[in-house]
Formats: sequence, C-alpha cells, structure tokens
Amino acid sequence: MTSELRTQRLRIREWAPDDAPAALRIYGVEKVAGRLTPEMSTVGDEEAMRSVLQAWIEAQPNLVTPAGRWAVVRESDGEVIGGLALRQLPPYEEDFELSWHLRPDAWGSGYASEAARALAGWAFEQGLEELFAVARPDNERAAATARRIGMEWVGETDKYYGATLQVFRMRPSDLGGAVPAAFTDN
Repeated sequence: MTSELRTQRLRIREWAPDDAPAALRIYGVEKVAGRLTPEMSTVGDEEAMRSVLQAWIEAQPNLVTPAGRWAVVRESDGEVIGGLALRQLPPYEEDFELSWHLRPDAWGSGYASEAARALAGWAFEQGLEELFAVARPDNERAAATARRIGMEWVGETDKYYGATLQVFRMRPSDLGGAVPAAFTDN
C-alpha cells in the first residue's frame, strides 16, 4: 500500500517506475537538473529516467526517517508535475535538506511552496527540529520559494556539495498555519 500526503491542490506520493515519462519532463530539463543541489546531469531519455526512479524507489526503505523522494501530483488532472526530497546534508549527515523540483510549465503557480510546506509539516511531525534548503546564489526562484514557505536566510557556505550555496533554515514554529499532519494510506 502506498502512503500519500494531500494538500488543497496536490498529492505527494512515492515514485513509481511508470512515472518515467512525467519525471523526464522534470529531470530531463537542463534548467531544472542543472540547478539542483547536488547538481544532477540532465536525464537523457525515458529508459534512463526509469533507472533513476528505480534507484530512488529501492533506496527509499533504507533511508533514515524522514528522508526520501516523492512525486508531486496535481489533483485537478492527475499529472506528475514535480518531485520533493528530504535528505541528509553532507558532510556530516546531521542536517536535513528539503528540496523541490517542478517541471517548468508548472512554475509560478505556487505548487512548490504548497508541496514543500506540506512535506516540512510532515517532517516536523516525525521529530525533526529544523530543516534546511540550499540554493545556488543565482537561483532566485529557489530562494523566493524558501522564503515563501517560511524559511529564513542564514548565510552562504561552501560546506555542502563542493559549491558556494545560500542556506535557508526552518523550524516548526516558522511553518505556521495548517498543513497536513501525516502521510495516509490511500
């Protein structure tokens, strides 16, 4: 049985191998993949995307809770429009990073903020005391989304992923407002 998290307009669920065509519209686009941290090579075709998804799916049960990767599905049409991730930041794997990735035609609709807030709320329900987001200094969209979801800019560092990155932090009290409390069985 798959678990999912719902918001007003979105469903956040585990990735499936059949999501490869939709995921390729996200991770096969240079202006998305090239801005991720760590930077991800643009996925070239559906077969390669299916392999990436399969690796993510196989890794998921072995990750430290609440780490994972999820698909973001738009409720109105059932389309996968993005992905979310919670992972431990290098080098010490003490801090958790929240990241969001949307296909370009879904930008500007508030989906990233809505999905990220929901996942942050769930992560805090799992006992995390803070979350971080990192963004390349020229990635104004990521910085704006981090601020929109209630994250505070804490500076720049080259500690993560071998690149100079802006760092944003959120604690449970920064979230404010109602968000879904937990993944539910569908």
